[in-house]
Amino acid sequence: MTRSPSSPGFWRSPLRGPWLTSVLGVVLLGGITVLFVTGLVSYAAYNPNLAAVNDKTPDKGILSFYLFSWPTDPHWLYRLNQGLHVTLGITLIPVLLAKLWSVIPRLFTLPPARSLAHALERISLLFLVGGALFEFVTGVLNIQLDYVFPGSFYTLHFYGAWVFFAAFVAHAVLKIPAAVRNLRRLGEEEPSDPVPSDLVSPRPDPPTVSRRGALWFVGGGSLLLFATTVGQSFDGLLRRTALLAPHGGVDPGSGPNGFQINKTARYAGIDAAETAEDAWHLVLTGRTGTVRLSRAELARLPLHSAALPIACVEGWSTSDQWWRGVRLRDLAALVGYDDDPPDVLVESLQRRGAFRRAALRANQVADPRSLLALYVNGEDLSPDHGFPARIIVPAAPGVLNTKWVARMTFGDL
Repeated sequence: MTRSPSSPGFWRSPLRGPWLTSVLGVVLLGGITVLFVTGLVSYAAYNPNLAAVNDKTPDKGILSFYLFSWPTDPHWLYRLNQGLHVTLGITLIPVLLAKLWSVIPRLFTLPPARSLAHALERISLLFLVGGALFEFVTGVLNIQLDYVFPGSFYTLHFYGAWVFFAAFVAHAVLKIPAAVRNLRRLGEEEPSDPVPSDLVSPRPDPPTVSRRGALWFVGGGSLLLFATTVGQSFDGLLRRTALLAPHGGVDPGSGPNGFQINKTARYAGIDAAETAEDAWHLVLTGRTGTVRLSRAELARLPLHSAALPIACVEGWSTSDQWWRGVRLRDLAALVGYDDDPPDVLVESLQRRGAFRRAALRANQVADPRSLLALYVNGEDLSPDHGFPARIIVPAAPGVLNTKWVARMTFGDL
């Protein structure tokens, strides 16, 4: 007789049960909480409330309650946050899939709701499963394929995270007492499920692996993904191990400009004639009017150096590169802001890609390490790294370190 997925005898794995589900759930409880927090922190780093050009998730309403002015110290803050967010997210994929596999019989339980409390639990479960799949799938696609979903990744991922985490918290509150009881049997050689459960098959198939063996298998998968992802945040040989992460292969070229590139000059639509020494000028606008400077004139201003990394939302980063250029606060002084540098709107020559225009807060402009860089590691910037001039700011997301800068407007945005 053919059984339906809602039949108790349809799901026959001897591994399913409250103990396995509880162990996987506790791992996800800690991991997803860290993912959620680092995701919110990453969004705050864009200074979305500063200017419309930075806000890729408009109409946030009450969800913007936590936003704060992004600091410039420590200078590796965004690198650490985003590396942790992306690496942990990929590492948790086997745990998430195992967790969904362990509870799949509950998705087909009939009747759909036995009581109001049961109905609320089922609804939270649907949001939990759907939200988890949506967040992990969109995150991985953004990392690997430059995003293929219709609509803005920032908006969908941001709102999806809040819906998913709300369901996650509701589910955790309901299940933590049972999980604690189940985890007390961790010391057993082969933990069993003495309490009746709809996850335990009434007629299980013969076991081919123990429950502890199943956990080792899941953990091994997570360890493999970790090992092939974490190298994206490091240089040298370790970066070559980042097979599943963007920019995880051989470093692009060699020499002073031989480090990771987000978008190339060709992709951004940069015309070499526009960036030639005799054609390009930087336009500064502020309290006292407008100033135009050639690259040669910029190079004659007081130059300063700073060792700073580039860190991208996709999780990859470089080690500290040695940048040299004019301090942003000195540029602000040229247009009337001698003592208290204001916010600034930076505009690029690029024609393709997001963040052609980006805003920086006053605290970022005032930091002595924030530069309009002309050189990196002792040589001129390469075209792909933003020649003739680019922004470099400590702790800022890579997209706010605008390349091919054409105009800077200081003052109220």
